[in-house]
Amino acid sequence: MSETLEQDTASPGKLDRRGFLTWVIASPTLMVAARLGLDVPSAETALSLSIAIQGDGRVTATLPRTEMGQGITTAVAMLVAEELDVPLERVDVRSADADPRYLIQLTGLSSTMRYLAGPLRAAAADARARLVTAAALRWKVLAFPLTTAGGEVLAPDGRRAGYGELAEDAARVLLPLVSTQPKNPSEYTLVGKPTGRIDARDIVTGAARYAMDLDHPDALPTVVARPPTLRGTVQSFDDAAARAMPGVMGVVRLESGVAVVARTFAQAFAARESLNITWRPGPASALSDVDIRTRLRDAVGPRPLPPLFTTRTLEGRFDFPYLAHAPMETQSCVAHVRGNQADIWMGAQDPKYAQREVAKALGWLLTPHQVAVHVLRAGGGFGRRFFNEAAVEAALVSRAVGQPVKLMWSRNDDMRHGRFRPASHHRILAHVGPGGALLGWNHRAAIPTVEFPHGFGDAVTALVGELLPEVTSAVFFTLTQHLPYRMGLVTQELCEVPLPIPTASFRSVFTSQVGVANEVFIDQVARELQVDPVALRRSRLSSNRLKAVLDKVVSEGQWGRALPPGVAQGVAVLEEWNSAIAHLVEVDARGTVPRVLRIVIAADVGLPINPKGIEAQLQGAAVDAMSTTLSAGIHIDSGAVREGSFADYHWLRMKHVPADIQVHLVRSDDRVGGVGELGYPSAAAALTNALARATGTMPTRFPILDEGV
Repeated sequence: MSETLEQDTASPGKLDRRGFLTWVIASPTLMVAARLGLDVPSAETALSLSIAIQGDGRVTATLPRTEMGQGITTAVAMLVAEELDVPLERVDVRSADADPRYLIQLTGLSSTMRYLAGPLRAAAADARARLVTAAALRWKVLAFPLTTAGGEVLAPDGRRAGYGELAEDAARVLLPLVSTQPKNPSEYTLVGKPTGRIDARDIVTGAARYAMDLDHPDALPTVVARPPTLRGTVQSFDDAAARAMPGVMGVVRLESGVAVVARTFAQAFAARESLNITWRPGPASALSDVDIRTRLRDAVGPRPLPPLFTTRTLEGRFDFPYLAHAPMETQSCVAHVRGNQADIWMGAQDPKYAQREVAKALGWLLTPHQVAVHVLRAGGGFGRRFFNEAAVEAALVSRAVGQPVKLMWSRNDDMRHGRFRPASHHRILAHVGPGGALLGWNHRAAIPTVEFPHGFGDAVTALVGELLPEVTSAVFFTLTQHLPYRMGLVTQELCEVPLPIPTASFRSVFTSQVGVANEVFIDQVARELQVDPVALRRSRLSSNRLKAVLDKVVSEGQWGRALPPGVAQGVAVLEEWNSAIAHLVEVDARGTVPRVLRIVIAADVGLPINPKGIEAQLQGAAVDAMSTTLSAGIHIDSGAVREGSFADYHWLRMKHVPADIQVHLVRSDDRVGGVGELGYPSAAAALTNALARATGTMPTRFPILDEGV
C-alpha cells in the first residue's frame, strides 16, 4: 500500500498536506482510490472513490454520487480519460452502493464535481504513474522518457504496452518512479472541449436502466392507494373485492396507505381502485392557499427602524407558491427483505439516509449495515430523492408478502403526496438617504421550515436535521444567503412558519425565492432612483466575477438597444456554489400570454470540464425558471394538493422555449464550481424584470399567470 499526497484542486501544481490521499488496493487489476483527508485507509475503510484498470484495458470509476441526468458520468469520464491518456469510450462510470463508512455520499448542493474533481485527477494521475513504472520495470529502462497515449505506455524505441497487460504489475508497484502530479489544465486536450454525453445513446434508445427497468426475478408489481389529503391515514378498509381480482397476490396496510401486490401493474392499479377505504384527514386538512398566504404575510411582523439619515424607505413584497419537484421518473424502488438482509434498488440522492430509513421502518430488526442500497441511475431529482418513501414502502411490503416487490408511484401519487418547495412571503426594504445614497437593506422571508432530516451527507447533521429541523433550516439559510451588493447595513432574516405540509429542498433551495426576490427588488430600486438597472448593479456589486458575467450578457444581449413597446429585456446575477452567473432575458408581452424571445447566459464556473454539459444544465435550469415564474405552482385546498399531473401543473412545453438560448463561459481561474443549481434563480429574476419593463408593472406574486386562486 502506497500513499501519495496530491494537490489542492484550487491551486494546480501545489502540494497541500490538508488535501487528499491516493492509495493502491491489492487486486489482480490496478485499483487506485482517493479520499479526502489524511486518514490512512484500512481494510475496513470504504473508498471515497476509486479508479480500476481491468485486464482488458477498460477503466471503471466508482463514485459516491448518483447520476440523475446532470451529466456527472460524462464529466468524470472526461477527467479520468484526460489524466490517464485513455480514449473516452474506454471509461465506465458507476455509482457506489450505500456505505455508512463513507464520509459524504450525498448528491446535491452542486457539490459533485466541486468536491470530486481533485481526488479524481489525483487517483487517475497516480494510476498513470504506476502504469509507466510497471512498463519501465518490465523493459528495464528509465521511466521518465516513457510516455502515455491511447491507453498505452510508449517507449522511445517503439515498444508499447497496453494498460490492460500492465495493470497487474502496476498494482504491485510500491513507489512510482515518475511524478504522480495531475496535469496542469493548460495541457488538457479533452477536458474543456464540448463533448456529447457518454450515455446519450443508451438514454434515447431505452437501454439506460432505471429502477423500474430492473429485471429482478419474482419481483411483484406494487402500487399504493393514498389518502385524499396530505399525510392522511387509514381508518379502516375493505379489500375483499381487490383480493378476488385476477393476479392479485396480496394487500398490505401501511402508514401511508394500502398497498396492492399483483402479477402486473395493470392488475395492481385495477385492484387499487376497488379498495374501499375510510381515511382520517391529514394535519393540514384545515389549510388552503388563502390561509397559508395569510399566515406567511402575518409572520413578517412590523418594519424595523431605518438607519439614521434615511429620507425614504422603498418596500417590495413577493409571494412564491409551493412547487412540486416533478422529476420525469416518479418515485420507485425494488426491494427484497428476507431474514437478516434487505436489498434495495433505487435512484437516491443520499443512499446512506435510505439505509437508515429502511432499517428504522423495519423496526431496527436490521442494522443499516444489513440494508444494502444499490444505487441506480435516476430520472431527475432536484431535491426530491433525498427522501425515500418508496424504499420504506417497498421494504415493508416485501417483508409482509415474503417476496421481492417492484413498487411504483404514479404521476398522481408523486404530485399529490410528495414533498414540496415551501411557499413563502418576502418583505424587502431599501433605505435611501440624501442624494439617493443606499443606507440599508432588510429582507425578511417567511418560509415554512425546509426539512433536512437527511442532513448534508453525514450522520451528525442528519441527527440534528431530524431532531432540530428548525435549527438546521435556519443554519442553512444563514450559510447560503448573501446579498452580493454594497447596500449599507444589510440584514436577511428567516422567519420559519410551522405548517404541516411536507417540504424538501428544491433546485437552489432558499435562493430560488430569496435570491429571486432580491434581484427583482434591485430593479425596483433602480426605477425609484431613476437609474439604469445594469448601471446600479455594476456600481454596487462586490464581486469582480459577477461584474464580468454581467458585462458579458449586456454585450451579447445588446442591452439598451431600441425595442418595440411591449418588448423588453431584464437582467439578474447570482454568485453561489463557487460559481457566478448572469442572465439577460428578452420578452414580448404584447399578447395575452408573454413570450420569451431570447435568453443570454454568462457563467464563470472556473474550469469548464464539459462545456456542452454545462450548457445543457443552464438551459434546463432556465426552462425550469420560466415555468415556475409564469405558470407552474401547487395549490392546497383543505389539505389536498389540487394538481395531479402535467395537465394541470403547467410546466412549459418545448413550443414555449425560445430557439435562441446562448450560453457563454467566462473563465477567471481553474477552480471547479457548481453548475446544477446555479442557473435557476437569476433566470427567474431576469424574466420577471423583463416583464416589469415590458408592462410597466412589477410582478410580485408567482406564478404570474396563475388563475387558480
